[in-house]
Amino acid sequence: MNSRVGTGDDCVSIGPGTSNLWIENIECGPGHGISIGSLGWELQEPGVQNVTVKSATFTGTQNGVRVKTWARPSNGFVKYILFQHLVMVNVENPIIIDQNYCPDDHNCPNQVSGVKISDVTYQDIHGSSATETAMKFDCSKGNPCNDITLEDVKLTYKNEPAHSSCINAIGKFSGLVEPNSCLYN
Repeated sequence: MNSRVGTGDDCVSIGPGTSNLWIENIECGPGHGISIGSLGWELQEPGVQNVTVKSATFTGTQNGVRVKTWARPSNGFVKYILFQHLVMVNVENPIIIDQNYCPDDHNCPNQVSGVKISDVTYQDIHGSSATETAMKFDCSKGNPCNDITLEDVKLTYKNEPAHSSCINAIGKFSGLVEPNSCLYN
């Protein structure tokens, strides 16, 4: 590993306006994992694009790879993201997109995220989840997640198949995908 990050927050936080970012050979834990976001706090906000996270290990983290957007209007976007060759060891949320982020219902109750998420690929991701739901795609009803791709993903919970949860998530899968993909196309 080229970098080891242990923290009480995100191991890496990718903010608005980030583009052409390459993260490779990182070991994360403890912490909140690698997060794109939070995004969408501002109505006029630059997007995030062309981000690769490759060859990373997450141990005992709250999240593995996360995209997090506020549940409020925004013209922001997330596109052309690749998460590849990742190992999860007892991670609470190994794969998560949360477009309904609104802690304590502060400044965003009953709103939907305007951030457009598309072209996100999860490839060769293996390991264990600390919770039953290992893949969670909670996307905006106003701007569903589009072109989400799962390729060769195998995540277990207590040595059994884990579960997946999808809301407003459109995509496809190939190869072995466990838990079963809940994406629709």
